[in-house]
Amino acid sequence: MLGGKQDRRAKIWRVAAVFVATGALALSGCASGSDSGSEKESTTSAAPAEKVEAIANTVPEAIKSSGKLVIGVNIPYAPNEFKDPEGKIVGFDVDLMNAIAGTLGLTPDYREADFAKIIPSIQGGTFNVGMSSFTDSKEREQSVDFVTYFSAGTLWAQKPGAGIDPENACGKKVAVQATTVQETDELPARSKKCTDEGKPAIEIVPFDSQDAATNAVVLGQADAMSADSPVTLYAIKQTNGKLEQAGETFDSAPYGWPVAKGSPLAQSLLQALEHLIETGKYKEIAANWGLEEGMIDKPVINGAIS
Repeated sequence: MLGGKQDRRAKIWRVAAVFVATGALALSGCASGSDSGSEKESTTSAAPAEKVEAIANTVPEAIKSSGKLVIGVNIPYAPNEFKDPEGKIVGFDVDLMNAIAGTLGLTPDYREADFAKIIPSIQGGTFNVGMSSFTDSKEREQSVDFVTYFSAGTLWAQKPGAGIDPENACGKKVAVQATTVQETDELPARSKKCTDEGKPAIEIVPFDSQDAATNAVVLGQADAMSADSPVTLYAIKQTNGKLEQAGETFDSAPYGWPVAKGSPLAQSLLQALEHLIETGKYKEIAANWGLEEGMIDKPVINGAIS
């Protein structure tokens, strides 16, 4: 990734998790290449947004004339973007981007890609925008512009009653999705603090998909998992009582849509999102996925905290 710093998201190979009658998860195998995603419960999409001429007129001519918004996306990362049992790309991010595209008078054209290739593909002109739960960071803002749309932090999960404390997890096995910020930044820092104090290091257990990381905790292969707050909350819901929160959400930062550096499309996306916030459509979509906690009041271009 850019400048060596990883995002919360990762290159993902499919590791589907299916639910058996007891509510536990079981791994169903891996497949590389075409990514068919995880068979998760999807939520009814909000009604499409109508075109707003004044905002649509701000769209760069090349995009406007094509009639479509080409969006680079990496699947799966539920509840933000994943595939339902019929193979349709769904999720909070998808519903919101569909509404953005509708406001701009464009048809969304989702194109799957390795997570690490999305930003380079935006820079090269293959994609107009990225949509994969990107954390807006100052380092990434040197290469692309971001339009912020959500606030997410890190949240741990554990088996009920396990008593895991993220602030004192020395010697514990913690599952993560590979190359997310939890693997590259959060857990190494926590582990170093442990060893600096003469305590056992945290054993970081990375997996190619979030499903597999969740499954590891359910099956007792890890003591806890660490992921973005919406991802953890959704995983807890999906395991039907097999997991619970461990501590509270921390280290909140903005999610953003990356666009080419200096592109006027950023302003178009910003105005479209402001419109959706004003009309209540944004809240409707967030509530549809149970993500009201992460809603923002004022989107900005390049709003990185660090």
